[in-house]
Amino acid sequence: MSDMTGTPAQTTSPTQRRLGGGREGRRALRAAPMASFPTLVREIPVYNLVPDEAVELIHEESMRILEEVGCEFRDDEAIAMWTAAGADVSGTRVKIDRALLMELIAKVPSEFTLNARNPERTVKVGGKNTVFVPMYGAPYVRDLDNNRRYGSLEDLQNFHKLAYMSPALHSSSSICCEPMEIPVPKRHLHIIHSALKHSDKPFMGIVTSKERAEDVMKMAGIVFGENYVKDNTVTVSITNCNSPLVWDSTMLDAMRVYARHNQPLILAPFALCGASTAASAVGAVAQVNAEALAGVAFTQLIRPGSPQIYGQFMVTVDMKTGAPMGGTPEAAQMMYLMGQLARKYRLPWRTSGFHVGSKLNDAQAGYEANMLMHAAILSGANYIWHVAGWLEAGLCCGYSKFVTDAEQLVGWYKYAGGLSFADFKEAMAAVREVGPAGHFLGTQHTLEHFEKAFFIPSVMDFNSFEQWNAEGAKDHDTRGREKARAMLQAYEEPKLDEGIAEGLRDFIARREEQLPNSVS
Repeated sequence: MSDMTGTPAQTTSPTQRRLGGGREGRRALRAAPMASFPTLVREIPVYNLVPDEAVELIHEESMRILEEVGCEFRDDEAIAMWTAAGADVSGTRVKIDRALLMELIAKVPSEFTLNARNPERTVKVGGKNTVFVPMYGAPYVRDLDNNRRYGSLEDLQNFHKLAYMSPALHSSSSICCEPMEIPVPKRHLHIIHSALKHSDKPFMGIVTSKERAEDVMKMAGIVFGENYVKDNTVTVSITNCNSPLVWDSTMLDAMRVYARHNQPLILAPFALCGASTAASAVGAVAQVNAEALAGVAFTQLIRPGSPQIYGQFMVTVDMKTGAPMGGTPEAAQMMYLMGQLARKYRLPWRTSGFHVGSKLNDAQAGYEANMLMHAAILSGANYIWHVAGWLEAGLCCGYSKFVTDAEQLVGWYKYAGGLSFADFKEAMAAVREVGPAGHFLGTQHTLEHFEKAFFIPSVMDFNSFEQWNAEGAKDHDTRGREKARAMLQAYEEPKLDEGIAEGLRDFIARREEQLPNSVS
């Protein structure tokens, strides 16, 4: 069995199980919602941009930053924990000796399992494993009619549905777009409910307050079992260092909630290179490395051995305007450096894939995305985030962009999975069978392999000009919106057990009664 993209399907949905055999069955199968691919195991080499000596130079400077300058931890409990651990603490400034830092970093497992509510969607993070995760945090959407507007709960639910139906996406993320009509204090409840209800893939947590993080773990406990989520990883959450060199109380609160439950954080400085770092790619990496390692180390004060993800979000700023830029060569180069550092520390690490500055799903978006995804794959990243939907430097999630990105991920999945020689002998036998001046379309080998031999996208158009014109002369963005609409019409919900579904509804109702409608 294979899916419409040419990659073997690993699991079957209820829709697929009902489909019959033969040509009509295969045609229906290609049109049906597809299940997830398993974790991508990279079978191509990583690329080391600089020699080991250069990595050691950056490492040394990062250590000196933490030992001589220090990092702010703006939280009393965090300061008490660092003091007890033997760090040099003055007010909220923490200077961390490299021996202490590396002792803590070494406690982080190099790989971990990220459990989904459907065990068939469970994935591995770290080592040679890579997962693809949609975007997060957009206040705006570019909708099915190509209008830019504020996001809604319906939009968020749609993106979770599209993530569930996209085979190369391994997670549904969480805040693909903000449901702006829901009051901020209650919004997290509906975000997590949507991620758990409309997809059975792994999801991401909320970090904007301690209470919201605790609500996420309670909702996860309803779905997975309260005891299960105390020790087993079911969600990944993002915490950002405020570059330069500040971990604030909100992020530290979230770290404590999740790490105590053995849930991994992405410890990722949000660096606008040239603004919150020096105007130097190498200098920015040295600073961001120090910031990220300080965060990773703190999680091991909370719960030694808890799985964590070393991370970065590094974009350059336009020196004319100060605006963040996506898809630049420097952003790609910095990914390679962070990958080399992650391998030095034996840490799972996160970067971003298709985070572009373009306002539309256009040629600029494609150029930017390709620059960054090549670097993300070849630098050996384990958790590649923002790979579906991202527009406008993250301010907007586009329907067309989401599904065209998801289709491209199938190609990247095949690319990173390496070449197979499994059918090489049969292919060579087909050459002998056909001989000179023949064709291979009717050979047994072609009939057996045509559906999975090559990447076969459904949104990209390879027809003749005449056929393309006769079918409406639609551009890529238009075809993407049509594909998104068709996928949503075909969506079938992966049902929760009714008792679990009722438990989530009851929890949300109780919390909504307790929470205010506005932020005080």
